[in-house]
Amino acid sequence: MGPKTNRPFSGQRKESNAKDSNVEKYFDHFFIVQRVSENKETFHSVSPFLVQKAVVSTLGEVSSVRKLRSGDLLIEVKSRKQAQQIIKLKALATIPITVSAHTSLNSSKGVITCGELFNVSVEDITNELKGEGVTHVRRIFIRRDGQLLPTKHLILTFQTPILPDSVKSGYMKLPVRPFIPNPLRCFKCQRFGHSQTNCRGTLTCARCAEKGHMSQQCTEQEKCVNCSGDHTSFSRSCPRWKQEKEIMAVKTKEQISYPEAKRKFLAQTPQSGLSYSSALQKSFCANCSCTACV
Repeated sequence: MGPKTNRPFSGQRKESNAKDSNVEKYFDHFFIVQRVSENKETFHSVSPFLVQKAVVSTLGEVSSVRKLRSGDLLIEVKSRKQAQQIIKLKALATIPITVSAHTSLNSSKGVITCGELFNVSVEDITNELKGEGVTHVRRIFIRRDGQLLPTKHLILTFQTPILPDSVKSGYMKLPVRPFIPNPLRCFKCQRFGHSQTNCRGTLTCARCAEKGHMSQQCTEQEKCVNCSGDHTSFSRSCPRWKQEKEIMAVKTKEQISYPEAKRKFLAQTPQSGLSYSSALQKSFCANCSCTACV
């Protein structure tokens, strides 16, 4: 058995390789396989040996097969040919299935900075960068004196899970850095790290931190659920929000899970004699180094 290698996944950087062809780069790599069952059966009750043999006999050796918490399978293919084969499958062995491309793992986001593109529309930039695998472009804005102002920083969405190290924009070669998403906050309990869909907490107001009502009609004094400060739970001035942003930066740059990133971040802070709040007061936007990105 050869040495173990770490495979890239969504958002991971890849060094330039002149031999890479666009044909091989731009295809879906990750697919969700669900059982079709009137009894709502999943792959939890299916032998992993049977699954492995069925996948190999149908597609050949793939990069990976994982069973998700839902009981569905997440399969990563190696080639365009396998991608074309798996999407057409109606059964795995004798098990009826449906197959769909994963909604997020087949793309990646990066940030470029270019003053020469400041006066170029995002539509034109998107069109010109299609050959680089770019499917969507969004300009970063900052809020200053109550106004939204455009910047020279652009968020690019690539139709590949492997983030390129650069893009060619006309005669310019622009470095691409990973896009750091904003923290995930639950709209139900207002805590960080999970969504409303998976929340087991209690409905809590994002404005006053009291339980049992939404924030839309609330007129009570502002209080944050996460730090008890005198601001709303969605305020970006919240030290906990800034902490979560730093955790997301660790997660994205080191390509680890959210729990792993959080443990690693908390192990490094707070510094001796320095509170979380104080440590995070000097936080800057990880995407463009400003303090007021929206």
